[in-house]
Amino acid sequence: MSGPSAVRVAVLYPELLGTYGDGGNAAVLRARGQARGLDVEVVEVSGGDALPRCDVYLLGGGEDGPQRHVARVLAEGERMARAVDAGSAVLAVCAGMQILGSAFRDVDGSVPGLSLLPCRTVEPLPAQRRAVGEVVVEADPRLGLPRLVGFENHGGRTALDDGAVPLGRVLSGTGNGVGDAAVDGVVAGRVVGTYLHGPVLALNPALADRLLEWATGADADGLPAGDERLVALDEAAAHARALRLEMAGVAARG
Repeated sequence: MSGPSAVRVAVLYPELLGTYGDGGNAAVLRARGQARGLDVEVVEVSGGDALPRCDVYLLGGGEDGPQRHVARVLAEGERMARAVDAGSAVLAVCAGMQILGSAFRDVDGSVPGLSLLPCRTVEPLPAQRRAVGEVVVEADPRLGLPRLVGFENHGGRTALDDGAVPLGRVLSGTGNGVGDAAVDGVVAGRVVGTYLHGPVLALNPALADRLLEWATGADADGLPAGDERLVALDEAAAHARALRLEMAGVAARG
């Protein structure tokens, strides 16, 4: 790990998994970390680059071809698995979450995933039911997070393995799209998967801070207090969250 006051954040293959602006999650981590006096370095990992040693890895959404390619690259030498075993945190959004499950589907059929999340993406949603729109999620109480908001745009259906912990229960939107109990995402240790775009960390600062806590080892002691920049970021996030909740027709409580 980089140390208590330094955090390295890797944005993985933004040219391939950057369809929905999820690379903005790195900017959020940098801004919130710097406002707390942390030295946050953002590294973009492209094409043939070796996977660097980082504290947080970010994967975003993308199309079928790039998604299949990234899954193959990250599986080589189990380098992503080794990073997770070493204690790094991961935020995987949409296609990124599907890659970290045991398998996902594209137009050519089933593709092996990295099995870092206890889930698999099964047959797609019917074309007329593609999940697009605002999402509100009541975070699983075991995670200690407030209500989460964002938007989704996906055609996949992701099933959780027995006993897996979802990111939360869907109050508005589709989420994973499997079963009667609508849930979004999945969490395993310090690896978080979700269908929430936005970027999700800009709209949900508590989740961003949780990743920073894991990255710095501050789980028990808490992060350093922030300056006026953090106040401004929190106010902007609160305003954006309120608008999202209003658009989704969900009360702001939580």
